[in-house]
Amino acid sequence: MNGTKAALELLPTGLREKAGREAGPEVEELRLRLGQPVSYVTGVSERRSCGPPVRREDLYLLLEKATGAALHAAAGALEEGYYCKNGVRIGVCGQASGANQNREPFRNITSLSLRIPRECRGILDGVKGKLLSGRLESTLILAPPGGGKTTALRELIRLISQSGIRVGVADERMELFGGGVFDLGPCTDVLSCQPKARAAMQLMRAMNPQVIAMDEIGGEEDAGAVRQLFGCGITLLASIHARDRGDLERRPACSRLLKEGCFQRLLIVSGSGGNRRYWVEDLG
Repeated sequence: MNGTKAALELLPTGLREKAGREAGPEVEELRLRLGQPVSYVTGVSERRSCGPPVRREDLYLLLEKATGAALHAAAGALEEGYYCKNGVRIGVCGQASGANQNREPFRNITSLSLRIPRECRGILDGVKGKLLSGRLESTLILAPPGGGKTTALRELIRLISQSGIRVGVADERMELFGGGVFDLGPCTDVLSCQPKARAAMQLMRAMNPQVIAMDEIGGEEDAGAVRQLFGCGITLLASIHARDRGDLERRPACSRLLKEGCFQRLLIVSGSGGNRRYWVEDLG
């Protein structure tokens, strides 16, 4: 799957051709800000296009295309600040409406970020032996925002599924599976468009998985689902925003999960772009 192509296809025609010539394979995000040219994020740097400034109608046209001209129906997702289309995460900023009966999460949209998804086979080759040899352990993947957690989780799911182990994926926003865009392996069942904690419990009851995977856990509801699954003897794969174990231990809900033994290993991702490093830390 070409994630750059999927992201470019969402751009209005006037911006797409220029961005298609300028965005190289190393680009991780496209940024559209009202009154500014499109810019391209690579690792920690950002470069601006020499093209025209983004208009307000460009921002709304992009969201209309992503949501199938159903912005109102997508309001529930947009209230969380982003929407996903074919694995592309579209972050939204502007004037938030707050709670209202019309379910319009933004009165005015002023910027969008399109995070380019990638299916990176082989990125875990250096740690595959430790992750997959012997008894499969519950693993928590750590990286800061935009640090490659989802890509690493996607690859780990595929590797485990290829070994013949049944994996249930709670894909709340269709980022892991992308509605079939990504290959998650032959023994994987995916439940999308439900809160991940609820989807994980439904997978356990309905699909008899040996492993359940969830992306970006964080709140108490997610932590409660992790505890319940752990108590049922299911191996867990999850990702979370954090740089290292110290970050986790400073967050009460995460610290309790570690102390309770819900995860036995950390897979830590650092660096950016093609310079990302992966290493495994056992939790004892």
